[in-house]
Amino acid sequence: MAETVNGVAFFLLAFASIGGAVMMLSTRNVVHAALWLLETMLATAGLYLLLDAEFLALVQALVYAGAVSVLVLFTIMLTLRRREDAVRPFEPGWGALALAALFGGAMLLAISRAPLPVGVMPESVPTMADFGRVLFTEWAVPFEIASLVLLVALVGAVWWSGGDRR
Repeated sequence: MAETVNGVAFFLLAFASIGGAVMMLSTRNVVHAALWLLETMLATAGLYLLLDAEFLALVQALVYAGAVSVLVLFTIMLTLRRREDAVRPFEPGWGALALAALFGGAMLLAISRAPLPVGVMPESVPTMADFGRVLFTEWAVPFEIASLVLLVALVGAVWWSGGDRR
């Protein structure tokens, strides 16, 4: 990793991403949780950028850090009646924490015993033009199916949120 990626920046961004996720789950204020989610998404975009995945970094920053975070903040603002409603009671999910620890332990055990192949970096990194060419030629049908599924989900969400006006 040291030959291709700045290791210090990678570990700082990885720590920021994981730390932001932990803070998002542990904070009592939902607005603060949304801001920690934004920090996590930006750190993830930085990780993509360090790994020479410019397109993923751009999508992560624009769609997730930009649009989704703003949507979450607007949803919080529209659904809260009072400022005090933003603070939720602290109810640690000890059962969920135990299950997560058990799952993490099982994953570490499986990874330590499995012979994992060593990753090989490609000789050249595909450019955005290469990515676009493959996306709209070889992967055009799955891309259109995903677009159709997202459109149906959007129409369903609009219909579902119609409320009493139906």
